[in-house]
Amino acid sequence: MKNLLELLLGAVKSIIKLLFNRIFYVVVALLVQLGWILVLVWRLNTYSRVISSFTTILALVAVLKILNNDINPSYKLAWTILILTVPIFGLAFYLLFGKSRVAEEIEKRSQEIESETRSYLLESPHTRRKLFEKSPSMSRQSEYIHTYSGYPLQENTQAEYFTVGDDMFPVMIQELKAAKHYIFIEYFIINDGVMWNSILDILEEKASQGVDVRLLYDGFGCLTTLPHNYAKHIRTKGIKCYEFNPFRPFLNIVQNNRDHRKICVIDGYTGFTGGVNLADEYINQKERFGHWKDTAVMLKGDAVWNFTLMFLRMWSVISGEPLGDLKAYMPHQYHPEEFQGQGFVQPYCDTPLDNEIVGENVYLNIINRSRQYVYICTPYLIIDNEMSTALCLAAKSGVDVRIMTPGIPDKKIVFLLTKSYYQKLLEAGVRIYEYQPGFLHAKSFVADDEVGVVGTINMDYRSLYLHFEDGVWMYESPAVLEIKQDFEETLEFCHEVTLEACKSSPWPVRLMQSILRLFAPML
Repeated sequence: MKNLLELLLGAVKSIIKLLFNRIFYVVVALLVQLGWILVLVWRLNTYSRVISSFTTILALVAVLKILNNDINPSYKLAWTILILTVPIFGLAFYLLFGKSRVAEEIEKRSQEIESETRSYLLESPHTRRKLFEKSPSMSRQSEYIHTYSGYPLQENTQAEYFTVGDDMFPVMIQELKAAKHYIFIEYFIINDGVMWNSILDILEEKASQGVDVRLLYDGFGCLTTLPHNYAKHIRTKGIKCYEFNPFRPFLNIVQNNRDHRKICVIDGYTGFTGGVNLADEYINQKERFGHWKDTAVMLKGDAVWNFTLMFLRMWSVISGEPLGDLKAYMPHQYHPEEFQGQGFVQPYCDTPLDNEIVGENVYLNIINRSRQYVYICTPYLIIDNEMSTALCLAAKSGVDVRIMTPGIPDKKIVFLLTKSYYQKLLEAGVRIYEYQPGFLHAKSFVADDEVGVVGTINMDYRSLYLHFEDGVWMYESPAVLEIKQDFEETLEFCHEVTLEACKSSPWPVRLMQSILRLFAPML
């Protein structure tokens, strides 16, 4: 009897906890709206042939428009099939989710800010000439980044690479404690725990000392981790804070675009980025999906200016505040001495506000220009035809192409989809490894002991087409060889995937993978 009462009490507590969880109300609201759309589709389908013919014509017009858009062919195929199969339902969903578009005021403000600040991103002709003399091929890769992301090539920058978030965290704490003038933080996920509470204590202390402390976080990334109106709470501590694109329980296109960047800038000459969010699993203080393997990089020097302006642009767009005197935030404002550093470093960002997929094209440039090897870490391998072709062609041409993915996934459906791309790559000679101790969240590329990228950009459609992202391109920096060494050492904890294992998958699994592949751009 006592055990029964304890079970009932536990069930009641669980129900009460669910009812007071805002995620519960968000899910209910979304399901109600989805149900309304389904009822509308069913009701319209029961009406006359005139309405049926009209919706068919609308569907054909929509498909023609999609096919003539300058978008990824996989997107075109997925939406075309959905609209032609269930016209009313497909049309409704396309209008809600079919395009990559942020709120109009954000788009307009972003264009104004970019135009206003372009003169602050002028590139040194000496630096460009120096890289071109060393390697015309690498200079062209870098020139692409400068032309289409807007952020220049830099020298005089030290890059320190971290193989796990556990190693990055104490260094970040040390740098935050040393801040004297300003701290800018922009992250996709923030969650209460050892990591965030330690950082927040420092931010609050620094703000009380007169340091300019600013925080941006993503509304969807923090939907389950932070309470409602958290920004307002943070502002009571003297910290300037805004939420990017607050998530609202409405089915609409604007929710598609998220701020997936991870940027921390301190006094203009120290900067952090990588896959590590501000939550305990990223530093293995809390276990989720086994051991969490992530990577990050700390920059010290001139290249940090790229990150500073990235943040300030986003800050001005979201807050509506004027940019002010940008010279006050430049690297040498509080560090008059010349910076030291080897090689070339180029932080950059990608945005859904234009039609240029900078994140993917940087990766493609590295693959297509590689001569000896390309080593890739990615949590999600959901690639389009262009990326698949580049990887296969490189491997067929004799380049040692290796890809590392998680052994324990965070999203089982996405992991099943990731596995669906294995067979074609393996048949072309690509080698694929799964990290056995847990979840691999790192996003890194390294090739030929010369060039490497560390950042936030996953190899999936959302990251490449819909999100705001950032990365660091490095050439002849000591960090490049550190990325390679980390990859090779991590192979000891991986299981190599074989072609035979892929071919022996049960047919229901392969059928599910085929269906998921068809709608991969929507996931």
